Amino acid sequence: MRNLFAFFRRFRVFLVFILMQIFALTSYFSFLQYPRAQYLTTASAVAGKTLAMRNELTKHFNLGKSNSALQRENKLLREQLPQSFQRLQYGLVKINDTLFKQQYTYIPATVINSTVTKRNNYFTLNIGKSQGIERGMGVFSDKGIVGIIHNVSDYFAVVKSVLTEEINIDVMIEPIGLFGLLKWNGEDQRKGSISGISNDMHIKKWSKVVTRGGSGIFPRGIMVGKIEKLKPVEGKPLWDVVVRFSENYASLQRVYVIKNLMQEEQEELESNIPPDDEE
Repeated sequence: MRNLFAFFRRFRVFLVFILMQIFALTSYFSFLQYPRAQYLTTASAVAGKTLAMRNELTKHFNLGKSNSALQRENKLLREQLPQSFQRLQYGLVKINDTLFKQQYTYIPATVINSTVTKRNNYFTLNIGKSQGIERGMGVFSDKGIVGIIHNVSDYFAVVKSVLTEEINIDVMIEPIGLFGLLKWNGEDQRKGSISGISNDMHIKKWSKVVTRGGSGIFPRGIMVGKIEKLKPVEGKPLWDVVVRFSENYASLQRVYVIKNLMQEEQEELESNIPPDDEE
């Protein structure tokens, strides 16, 4: 106790100074609005920056999970679109009536390997036969078409990209309804072309190009890109219609594989069409 009294006696001036400073600062921030507001604003800013830094550090850990959840949600929503159904009757629509039958379902997948700089480019997906994937199925992303399944193993699939020779996807120019085949010349990975369009047709720049849906590989109306320019084909009454793809294939990650539940029926019926040399 004697030592404590000695400590206070020795440092009494300094301790009184500290108490007076605390009292003065408390009074200053309590009664003067502007300094108090400045103090609170600074404290809030520091806290906000701390939270922002923490969010930047943690958000990437949950990004994959969030993307997968969003992809599953998009799958369910797409399966409710009119393009995914085949109309069974025409006329009045009744509630709870079976006027439509599901034609297309969608299987989410992730691109785990890809090329975009070769003449023929391919993507590898992280799903295969075990998830119901088969050769010939269409593949697209939220932004546009991607390609067609080329090879399948139990747990992986290789996609023949839009950026290959003879991809032959039937597409349509909206709103005029002109259709042709999508091609890629191997030069620019952001541009393709449509063949088979007569040069007497007036086509507006930046018209939307979508899938036609005739082959059953893609539903009608999936985005392909927009018309960038028209070039005349030398010696032929045709346009070379240049399309800027809506998807950037160099950064592609999340896709959907299309399963046409009526594909077999369509192919069986079309296989009975007689060749041109028969009457």
